[in-house]
Amino acid sequence: MEMAIVIGATGGTGSAITEELVKRGIRTIAFGRSRQKLEHFAGKLGNPAHLTLAVGDAMCPDDIVAQAGGADVLFHCANVPYHEMANKLIPLGESVMKAAERLAIKVVAIDGIYPYGRRQANLVTEDHPMQPHTKKGKVRLDFERMLFSKQWSKAKVLIARLPDYYGPTANEASYLGSTLDAIAAGKMAFFIGNMHVPREFIYLPDAAAMVAELADKDSAYGQNWNIPGAGLISGREIVRIAQAASGNVKAVIPLKKLGLSILGMSIPVMKEVVEMLYLTEEPLTLSGEKYKRFIGPITATPFQEGIASTMLALQESKLSVKR
Repeated sequence: MEMAIVIGATGGTGSAITEELVKRGIRTIAFGRSRQKLEHFAGKLGNPAHLTLAVGDAMCPDDIVAQAGGADVLFHCANVPYHEMANKLIPLGESVMKAAERLAIKVVAIDGIYPYGRRQANLVTEDHPMQPHTKKGKVRLDFERMLFSKQWSKAKVLIARLPDYYGPTANEASYLGSTLDAIAAGKMAFFIGNMHVPREFIYLPDAAAMVAELADKDSAYGQNWNIPGAGLISGREIVRIAQAASGNVKAVIPLKKLGLSILGMSIPVMKEVVEMLYLTEEPLTLSGEKYKRFIGPITATPFQEGIASTMLALQESKLSVKR
């Protein structure tokens, strides 16, 4: 990989991957809709010479093609809000793939675990049945089928599947993003789902490092790859670590079906989370055996370290805004 373009470069996964590529000295094009957000992000990275900012609409293949330069890998990190997924996810993916096909470029698509449906094994491998029972799971499975469709003869695709994630760049698209952000700000916070059942989370810088390794292997394309986290942790333990690291101990309230439904009356995305609550009661844990066998070791920052680093970064970011 000599040059990459990251679609959705200022989002949760996109910014982590862009930062990782820049750290590796790879010429990187950060593609997004807002020049202001792109410039702010570049400033946080120190405005490296090998980072190029590109403003455009990912729903427009012409915009992507015009900005792609000589990139040989495209990272598809753009996403849509939960409540718009049914209508916008596939058109967004098709737009990116149309551009990739014209560019004859390799595509690394970042996705989650929803297409697996309910777990049928303690550790879910890439061969686990794809039997989604939720609306969003079914849309995500259609998204995978579109990415691997035979209509794309010039673009080679791999899908990197992440569990729910956390980290300095995580946003409301992550269950934990808004929780940790509120704790860092010293505000009352909400935690989505059961706080007692341990489940899998991945630290975004770890995910970005493993995805970058995958992207550099020609043999990885045409396949699904699980990107596992550092193990299982309960919401109570996450909150304990976050509060100790931040010095803030305001209440953290668990949100289950009733609470999410009430909030959903004014915040549409919250209503859409309800059908995914099964994952907080019946956690699905990814196997990393395939990755270890073909790519290398799993990068796994301990939760104590990752959550503490996230809280420090969030608090520093809030201080810089005040200045």
